[in-house]
Amino acid sequence: MIIGKIIDKENNDLSKRIDKQKVPEHIAIIMDGNGRWATKKGLPRSYGHKRGVSVLKEILKASKKLGCKVLTVYAFSTENWTRPTKEVDFLINLFSEVLRNEIEEINEESTKIKFIGDLTPFPETLKKIISSSESLTKNNNKFLLNVCVNYGGRQEIVKVAKELVLKCCTGEIKPSEVNEELFNSELLTRGIKDPELLIRTSGEKRISNFLLWQLAYSEIYISDVLWPDFNEFEFLKAIIDYQSRNRRFGGIESLSNESNQDSQLPS
Repeated sequence: MIIGKIIDKENNDLSKRIDKQKVPEHIAIIMDGNGRWATKKGLPRSYGHKRGVSVLKEILKASKKLGCKVLTVYAFSTENWTRPTKEVDFLINLFSEVLRNEIEEINEESTKIKFIGDLTPFPETLKKIISSSESLTKNNNKFLLNVCVNYGGRQEIVKVAKELVLKCCTGEIKPSEVNEELFNSELLTRGIKDPELLIRTSGEKRISNFLLWQLAYSEIYISDVLWPDFNEFEFLKAIIDYQSRNRRFGGIESLSNESNQDSQLPS
């Protein structure tokens, strides 16, 4: 009870330092470190993945509370198939279990859920659960949760390129008409604003084939915390760090750059 009150106070203290007018509308997260977290504790890697689901629920709630509109998470990459079969099977079953248990609450909170990636290799049972989850929440408009599964940024770009080439060959469009706007319209994230902030946990300093096109001008925040230990406090630290930056988009730094005297983060 006492620990809970201390955590709530710390979170409230950080929340007060956040400018609600400058909260990123779209946040992307690479949820890294589940397996390492479990291994360090002498537990099977599956324990880390289960704990990671609980953390995602906490961060989803924190995102809504701050006023974010879109959260995109990297749940399963195209490269994850190279992991041991036992772990891959566990992850696939975990996806199904979580959707069955959580989709009603997700829907009741007016959250729309969308799965981004190539679902072809997944079992029919999982594909049906995904389809029904998307159908159930398709009209919700308060918040969007994008779950990237069997997703790869390079693969997405190649897919779009092939689609545009085909349209050129059939005369639907002219090669001269291909531009960034048209390319955007063919992405799996079409119609969604690019992320302003990318958070990666576990201290790894790479984006691992995640949203390569969409992250072109995103601010990147690296947390040394493994995903199962990530929480609202760490999330708020990322938002404060984001708000301390001057987003120039290739231009010249504003002379009226805000004072970042409040940008020092607690350890």
